[in-house]
Amino acid sequence: MMKVVILAGGSGARLWPLSRDDCPKQFLPLVGENPLLQQTVRRLDGLEEATRPIIVCNRAHRFLVAEQLRQLGQRPEIILLEPLGRSTAPALTLAALWLSETEPEDPLMLVTPADYVIQNVPSFHAALREGLESAKRGKLVTFGIVPTRAATGYGYIRRGAGGTVAQFTEKPDAATAQRYLETGDYFWNSGIFLLRASLWLAELQRYRPEIIQACRQAYRQGQREGDFFWAEPEAFSLSPSDSIDYAVMERTDHAVVVPLDAGWSDVGDWSSLQGAGAPDAAGNVLRGDVLCQDSRDSLLIAQSRLLAAVGLRDTIVVETPDAVLVAGKDHAQAVKLVVDQLKQAGRPEGQSQQQVRKPWGSYQVLVAGAGYQVKRIIVNPGAALSLQKHRQRAEHWVVVRGKAQVTRDQEVFRLEENQATDIPLGAIHRLENPGDEPLELIEVQSGDYLGEDDIVRLEDRYQRDSHE
Repeated sequence: MMKVVILAGGSGARLWPLSRDDCPKQFLPLVGENPLLQQTVRRLDGLEEATRPIIVCNRAHRFLVAEQLRQLGQRPEIILLEPLGRSTAPALTLAALWLSETEPEDPLMLVTPADYVIQNVPSFHAALREGLESAKRGKLVTFGIVPTRAATGYGYIRRGAGGTVAQFTEKPDAATAQRYLETGDYFWNSGIFLLRASLWLAELQRYRPEIIQACRQAYRQGQREGDFFWAEPEAFSLSPSDSIDYAVMERTDHAVVVPLDAGWSDVGDWSSLQGAGAPDAAGNVLRGDVLCQDSRDSLLIAQSRLLAAVGLRDTIVVETPDAVLVAGKDHAQAVKLVVDQLKQAGRPEGQSQQQVRKPWGSYQVLVAGAGYQVKRIIVNPGAALSLQKHRQRAEHWVVVRGKAQVTRDQEVFRLEENQATDIPLGAIHRLENPGDEPLELIEVQSGDYLGEDDIVRLEDRYQRDSHE
């Protein structure tokens, strides 16, 4: 038996404006039709040793995780919720503590990030099975990506005699990376591991006892609600922030490396995303409504309108409804600095997208002005908004697609396509989708104040806080 632990807590700031805090890259379909998290789960199909996934994520993304698994027809073993980001070592420790408490046998853990692309799944499975034997013998197995170029954006692992880990190195300069490539002894650091839960906890106790102490306290004081386990926030905040590599793998004498040659990409910035795409004859990767003339080796993405590019070379252009990024490929890593600048200025573009995802679906503000706002609302099949009321606004709903069940004070009725109804100010109301297809409607709000905090929740099946 092999327990799958998927780490889904990253922010993906270098892939702004598609990836943002409220919906980071692991929940987006950046390569292929499915989001990266779903690809990570599906990648384990056919691996007999693997069980239902354990997913560790930020508590703010719990409904994104649950919905994406629902779309796959899968249920997790548990979704472990971090109150705040503390990097990968504390995240893995929560999973190891969960298994130490719930599994009578000491299980192996396959630990994988949720935001990687692996194109050759059979080769991935073959490498995992090779690593299984070492993990069963008490080794901490890390998978080293066979390098295809002298990359300067990755950390490297040097393999020693017998497959042992001789050295971890930071991101090298170009000359050093070329030397690494020529030796054949260096691999890119994938962040994928295979190890026993007990061995991880023992080595963490040896090298970073303060992390395990804080995580144990956060786990013991945590609570389970359905598929979610909430780590206690105050105790978890006392854990130092550290990665699996720094906390244990670079210090232990139990580490071995297994080569992985399976078309891996970390999709860490726009340049790596272009490398994972399917270029045209001129080396351009195009997505969306794009017209391209006399341009080469560029990444052009349009989400909401026509994007026309003429005479570009090695350029990244990403268009979304509320922001446009234009960058040279050699400056792809610097996109994070733009995000930092947006957050320092308090601008919403650094935090959230116009399409706001909710546990019941999503909404997008189409237009807003003094005293009015128009939204496009999508409600997932079988989902429902909270039973609520507003103190400062009235609403008008028009069903565009699907069927709606409406609660309005004492009434409960249904609306079909092209039918509409009004929700007066102060009326207690709820919107539900009783069908098996998405419900789409247009909501017109009018009133003195239209902020999301003008929602008084009376009942909510998702048990959300008032601000969620």
